[in-house]
Amino acid sequence: MLANLYLHWFDKRFHAAGGPGQRGQARLVRYADDFVVLARYQSPQLIGAVETLLEGWLGLKVNRGKTRVVKLEDEGASLDFLGYTFAYERDRFGRRHKYLNWGPSAKAVNRERAKLRDMISYHVSWQPLPELIADLDRHLGGWANYFGKGYPRMAFRKINSYVRCRLFAHLQRRSQRPYRLPEGVTWYRYFAQQGLVLL
Repeated sequence: MLANLYLHWFDKRFHAAGGPGQRGQARLVRYADDFVVLARYQSPQLIGAVETLLEGWLGLKVNRGKTRVVKLEDEGASLDFLGYTFAYERDRFGRRHKYLNWGPSAKAVNRERAKLRDMISYHVSWQPLPELIADLDRHLGGWANYFGKGYPRMAFRKINSYVRCRLFAHLQRRSQRPYRLPEGVTWYRYFAQQGLVLL
């Protein structure tokens, strides 16, 4: 909240007449203290004007380690912002043009796996499966609501597979003998019957 209040004036000066946004035909996308400047050409003048506003006018310090210029049209270039990865990918049907692919970043998926590992650990072996699945559904619903934009299918598949593996281990921990499914029921169907909602 404090970052938004303070950097509101950075937004104003950036887009004001004579500001970097007007001179360089650039656009600013900001969330709290994290932002991206979009422009067809990242000129030294544009970069200098942004740094002058932040460091000279507002008295802030730019994190040079996290600051870089990304040309998305370059082969293999990508941009991570607010948990998403943006990159141009080749057309999957072999056509010549590329499309802008965006979905959950690898770091966001790894963070989610770590959270799920905590939620389905041996510490909750006492918890009945329907209760645990209800907690997972609430958590995963919120995660999917944020990361449901763009092309998240591959990331969602990884998370679904990980959840099923962790739930299988959970059932094995709760039983003194190897857990057996009812006759003719698959793990997919069993977890669905218990209320698990896949991403």
